[in-house]
Amino acid sequence: MTAAPHGLTDAPKAPSGDTGLRDAAYAAVIAAVVVALVYFGRPLLVPLALSILMAFALAPVVEFLRRLRVGRIAGVILTVSLAVLLISGIATFIGTQIAWLAVGLPQYQHNIVHKVQSVEGTATNNGLVQGAIKMFNNLSEQIAQAPSEPSNAQLQSKSSAQRTADAVPVVIQKPPPGPIELIENFAGPVLEPLANLTVVIIFVIFILLQKEDLRDRFIMLAGARDLQRTTLAIDDGAERLSRYLLLQTAVNAIFGTLVGLGLWAIGVPNPALWGLISGMFRYVPYIGVPIAALLPVALALAVDPGWSMMVWTLVLYVGLESVTGQAIEPWLYGRNMGLSALAVVVAAGFWTFVWGPVGLLLSTPLTMCLVVLGRHVDQLRFLDVMLGDAPPMAPEESFYLRMMAGDPDEATEQAEVYLEEHSLPVYFDDVAVRGLALAQLDVNRGALTEDGCKRIVTTVEGFIDNLTVNEDPEARAASISNAPVPSDWQRKPVLCVAGRSLLDHAAASLLAHLLERQGIGARLATFEEVSPLSISDLETDGVRVVCVSYLEPGNPKNARYLARRLRKRLPGLPLIAGFWSAIEDDTHYLDSFEATECDFLANNLRQAVDQVIAIMTKPRDRRAGMSREVEAETITD
Repeated sequence: MTAAPHGLTDAPKAPSGDTGLRDAAYAAVIAAVVVALVYFGRPLLVPLALSILMAFALAPVVEFLRRLRVGRIAGVILTVSLAVLLISGIATFIGTQIAWLAVGLPQYQHNIVHKVQSVEGTATNNGLVQGAIKMFNNLSEQIAQAPSEPSNAQLQSKSSAQRTADAVPVVIQKPPPGPIELIENFAGPVLEPLANLTVVIIFVIFILLQKEDLRDRFIMLAGARDLQRTTLAIDDGAERLSRYLLLQTAVNAIFGTLVGLGLWAIGVPNPALWGLISGMFRYVPYIGVPIAALLPVALALAVDPGWSMMVWTLVLYVGLESVTGQAIEPWLYGRNMGLSALAVVVAAGFWTFVWGPVGLLLSTPLTMCLVVLGRHVDQLRFLDVMLGDAPPMAPEESFYLRMMAGDPDEATEQAEVYLEEHSLPVYFDDVAVRGLALAQLDVNRGALTEDGCKRIVTTVEGFIDNLTVNEDPEARAASISNAPVPSDWQRKPVLCVAGRSLLDHAAASLLAHLLERQGIGARLATFEEVSPLSISDLETDGVRVVCVSYLEPGNPKNARYLARRLRKRLPGLPLIAGFWSAIEDDTHYLDSFEATECDFLANNLRQAVDQVIAIMTKPRDRRAGMSREVEAETITD
């Protein structure tokens, strides 16, 4: 049997760039289809979304009635009936108040006319305004008197008009509407909202009655392979949505109450009406409060002969909304909703585009549900990254990027935020060293060049200098040991040696900075300076402790041979092996310790600083006779 041609058996593989482009195209098509379905499915999806939102708001009431031993069906019907009665009562109150207000408006006509005349008089006496008006009038006259070329039809009409009498204009009048048309014109705008409200009420009753069954069906449909994770996502979303509705209702109720009391104190008529409307319109983000403030401001303008009532009304709305929107809501929703400020703005624009005003009302709850899905579904994690309030990167990843970009100032700014709740040694161990460890991983897989490593080392040095200048003296004093530092230990007796790379040198710089904060002098040695050919030229005057810095243990042979060279060059001095990356277990600690043949082993910078301080405080004779077994016990503890 003849073998098939090689070109037929081995299909060419698509380049990775083509695969990424194809995946992006698929994602774009899927996103376009989803947006189209959401847009064209408004007649069904909008009532359904309103029903789900209302069901979440009423679910705690139903559960409360069930604890009072009220049946499920009776509890749901009673809860929905109370909600409908409440909405009807609010609508009736608003309609009654508006009718009373309409009756009293004519008595404020004199104030409005007086203020209009006052504004006109001010404009008349203002030379700038008069000049602008005169200019616009001249332009209007020029445009109105501009000659136009007569058309052929006009010329023919003129010639015929000379021979015939003027044409009689014909006016077409529409006959008055009949009874059926009157009913359609009146019932159409009224029946559509009533029909939507009826659909919403039916959906709410169904959702509340079948809540557990719908929940189980959704879990089996969305995550049958991982029931625990899907259940956690649903519970998280339900808890966040219920908390949001509760907090939003409480904030809006307090806001409306304060508005009503403030308008009552100012003297604006019907303050309860405007307070209720303001509280309701606050459910609409961004534009709700300005819309709610238009009528009270206009009413204040009409009621007051002067301008003070309108000014105080504006001050009331602007002040309350500024405090609520800029101070209270970010604190509440930032901790409970998990949404970023940018996500709220983008979501408001998107949902308004697809669903109109109702979409603006539902934008925040819907976006919160998307963030919860992105938090628990791996394929939708991009939603949590784009819309959630969690930082898109871990602190060590952000530190690594700042070092790669050569931006020590921005890295310092981020560090200062972290240092508000943590100490500098903790930041070095948990953020800076881990960021350098990420860089070391990129070096190992060939993604980071030597030039990139040099840029990181230079940036780390600038970063350390910034921290030295900007460090809080009180925070520094709190993290410094009380052990007195002898004068000979202030002359750089600690030699911090880079193990095998430039990044190890950067980590050694962090250790040297922590030692200098303790008043202990430290000097740095690159890995080239301790190579077999150069170690004989290493400056060792006054050295009392040597610490070798490694971002990862790697092959212990390198550390062992480096330790032998250092012992030969500096006989009798304590030698600390610092492996700053995370090590899995204590057995690995002890194996690395035995392989390096060092006196001490530290897996973080704080531990290395403590070991140097312990060596410094011990008498010289005990320093030379410290046993390795005792040090191994110290490490395991």
